[in-house]
Amino acid sequence: MTHRCGTIGLAGRPNTGKSSLLNRLVGEKVSIVSSKAQTTRHLITGILTTPDCQYIFVDAPGQQLDARNTLNRRLNRRATEAARDADVAMLVVEALRFGPEDQAVLDKIPQEQKVVAVVNKIDTVKHRAQLLPYLDRLAKTREFAAIVPLSGLKRDGLDQLPELLSQLLPVSPLHFPVEQVTDRSEQFQATEIIREKLTWRLNQELPYGITVQIERFAEEEGRLMINAIIWVERSGQKAIVIGQGGERLKEIGRAARLELRHVFGKSVHLELWVKVKENWSDSEAALRQLGFE
Repeated sequence: MTHRCGTIGLAGRPNTGKSSLLNRLVGEKVSIVSSKAQTTRHLITGILTTPDCQYIFVDAPGQQLDARNTLNRRLNRRATEAARDADVAMLVVEALRFGPEDQAVLDKIPQEQKVVAVVNKIDTVKHRAQLLPYLDRLAKTREFAAIVPLSGLKRDGLDQLPELLSQLLPVSPLHFPVEQVTDRSEQFQATEIIREKLTWRLNQELPYGITVQIERFAEEEGRLMINAIIWVERSGQKAIVIGQGGERLKEIGRAARLELRHVFGKSVHLELWVKVKENWSDSEAALRQLGFE
């Protein structure tokens, strides 16, 4: 039997559902999810292995036209590289929507690259007949290897996607062990889980000026001990994260600890501190120190 294996780079503007789609394809949560633009800040690899194919999905930050600072510009570069360097680029767009941001993402994918257009969120379309003219317009923007309408949330049409992608991947043996679903470390996963809980609970208040750095990650007598610093850019933001009487930080810690315990299958002791690093998102030196590639 011919075995295939290769990389699929997910590309798209923010909030098209790339990370949620990746999690559903892999069958586990490997990429954090929120409604905030560029919640994904690193290249996240999700691995799906079937008897005849290993799919190495690479989730990248959503590309923004208005890159305000060094962090945003760096994320845009990483997103472009992920799609360009993969065996197949998977452009994720939102049903009935294709604007300048979507076109800008598509324009950055080389013409010789194989591209599959995934039209996500079809469950939000009240009348499916509206999809037909939209799909026709989309097909005229580029010669796609395929256009796949689906709903990652409802799994409607999702099962056909891997089979279609496998035909576009090279003949190759496995790159990763069968049981592996990501190439990211447990410490990285913990960092992202904490940041996800911060993003959810801070909502409109601190969209970009926050990041997490693990200082201690160790197992002691079957218990996972995690110490993490939450970095903000200004002193006023520190009070927002902590909340009145420290309640917001406690709530964030509780939510993160519950998910960490579920993910790692063991008791977790989590300590969080909030510190200020002035304008870290606009400093190359600070970004390197904080682990941004």
